[in-house]
Amino acid sequence: MKTIDLPDTIPVFPLPGALLLPRGKLPLHIFEPRYLAMVEDAMKTPSRLIGMIQPYDAPGKAGKLHGIGCAGRLTAFNETEDGRYMITLSGVSRFRVVEEVEGFTPYRRFRVNWAGFDRDLGPVERDPEFARDVFMDALCRYFDDQGLKTDWDQLGEAEDELLINSLSMLCPFPPEDKQALLEAPSLSTRRETLMTLIEYALRGGDDEVMQ
Repeated sequence: MKTIDLPDTIPVFPLPGALLLPRGKLPLHIFEPRYLAMVEDAMKTPSRLIGMIQPYDAPGKAGKLHGIGCAGRLTAFNETEDGRYMITLSGVSRFRVVEEVEGFTPYRRFRVNWAGFDRDLGPVERDPEFARDVFMDALCRYFDDQGLKTDWDQLGEAEDELLINSLSMLCPFPPEDKQALLEAPSLSTRRETLMTLIEYALRGGDDEVMQ
């Protein structure tokens, strides 16, 4: 990955359920005026970074955001005839929110801290204890249960990180579960969390079974 200077302040796009992970790719359809402005402003910066973050979905927490998000570099851009933007963010690094920056932009900006996420900027991660056959069996049952379709040959050939991170981003888990996947400190931990979520869904969300 191209070396990127990580700025102290970035624009942030709070979007429930939209998960971006380092080295992942997230396509986005931008149509709200404030986020159209955000994309235009981001394209003028050297880093072209936009932070993706999960807002809280709970009474009394309107407008509040989780403390950890992931920044992506704007690597693809297309404009439709009616003025909407189709963009792709390529995941660079997670960050911790420090404080919101007041200003005149219609979108939100935050001071962020990149410390503690060195592995995000390093080489592709491996998962040496990954029992792929067991995982793929559970995944197949989960996709059948959810009515999802995929290219199983392509999934079977994917490297550990691409497989685990892509599924974490694409599977229809609730926002709080997406946040848990984001905050996983290693690929192995993310795979374990993903497997737990898949098994939980297959059991029908029975809390007693999970205990």
